[in-house]
Amino acid sequence: KSRKTMNAPSRPGHAASVSPPALRPGKALQRFVSARVLNPLSDLKNGSSRLATLERLRRSQWRSRDELVAEQQARLARIVTHAGKYSRYYRDLFTQEGFDPADFTLERFSSLPLLEKETVRHQIDDLLVDGAIKERLVEAKTGGSTGHSLTVYSDIKWQERRGADAMRADEWAGWRLGMQKGAVWGNPPQPQSSLARFKDRWLYCMDLYLDTMNITPKSMDAFVVEWRRRDVDILYGHAHSLFILADYLRTRGDHGMRPVGIIATSMMLLRNEREVIEEVFGCPVTNRYGCEEVALIACECEQHHGMHLNIEHLYIEFLNERLQPARPGEMAEIVVTDLYNQAMPLIRYRVGDTGIYSDRACPCGRGLPMLEEVVGRTADFLKRGDGSRVAGVSLVERTLTAIPGLAQMQLVQTHIDRIEANVVGAPDYTELSSQQLVGELRQVFGAQMRVEINLLEQLPKETSGKYRFAKCLV
Repeated sequence: KSRKTMNAPSRPGHAASVSPPALRPGKALQRFVSARVLNPLSDLKNGSSRLATLERLRRSQWRSRDELVAEQQARLARIVTHAGKYSRYYRDLFTQEGFDPADFTLERFSSLPLLEKETVRHQIDDLLVDGAIKERLVEAKTGGSTGHSLTVYSDIKWQERRGADAMRADEWAGWRLGMQKGAVWGNPPQPQSSLARFKDRWLYCMDLYLDTMNITPKSMDAFVVEWRRRDVDILYGHAHSLFILADYLRTRGDHGMRPVGIIATSMMLLRNEREVIEEVFGCPVTNRYGCEEVALIACECEQHHGMHLNIEHLYIEFLNERLQPARPGEMAEIVVTDLYNQAMPLIRYRVGDTGIYSDRACPCGRGLPMLEEVVGRTADFLKRGDGSRVAGVSLVERTLTAIPGLAQMQLVQTHIDRIEANVVGAPDYTELSSQQLVGELRQVFGAQMRVEINLLEQLPKETSGKYRFAKCLV
């Protein structure tokens, strides 16, 4: 795979160099005030360890893999002990399983039942530690891949850790503290007070949004005008929404957006869409993977050849269909244990995604292990009549690159023998494109598969503003 990359670090401990454009005096002042004054003062005022944690993470990423794994397993034993002592759910579970945290071993830990989303949804009070007061915790809600909402709670220290994780990953994309971000995001926050607007602009440096619930030529043009006016540095957003913006600007021609870096998250980043985004904006896309419940799971570095797993925050397992450890290179379910959320421990939590773990080392020199790729959500796997499964996102990606005339596509399986293909046609779309698509799908699922093709102006969105390339309703 040919991908544009930034230069690798010259030696461990030094991030890859990114040559930012010369700063206007006003912008240089804003970046200095944000990075050197407001952010440190905010941490000091709030007693936050966010920037101190970021500094530790900058150093720890260059430690050897053996050192990082040893520390990860020590943290794993501590969070399991904490959960068994203070959470009713885990006290009962450990008793039932005959598991004693005092005699912790990875082998015994790996025999514990997996934590399902339904359990989190219906036993949330038992999962919370004794004496936890929800109003004093940080609440996060996610719609989930099936459309059923899920609520999780965390303590403020976990939130600070989450922020530091994201900031380090942002640095891999070329961001530096004080740089301005523009986001392509669904239902963006609307600061109501002057103080909130000040924080967005000067502290968080993220006050320019293109709402994915309202992506139109008019809104995209307005976003570009504001981007130029504010001289924004970093572009961040849902992967497919970034592609829609890039594709629109490519057809329009002159746009002048040249970010220092681009961060794609919250959705699968298809290979052909990455190529369009990088072509239009003239810089590499940094692909990031995580979920609301446990935050950042993995992120690309400057090399852009796989993603580094966030093992300083999480213990991550890759399990095959028998729920046994998968081999490197084997498609597997991703199961995560959060090492830091002491308010609501999540142990062996099924995030609902599949990926491919790799045992190779990244040329960048970081000791963090590698996730070769995220294959898709378990809810995105389509089904054949014989019970076998097909990775919907991979099928969409392969089909888009193989059949002329298809710009975007979503597959929705409504019955075991029926698939709806929602298609946004490219300029070279013809009836032959539809015929080839039907043939491709029947080759994968069998001649009995009924295929209905819906030509659309744009793909339907989820309520979050995200897109899903594949849905299995069977």
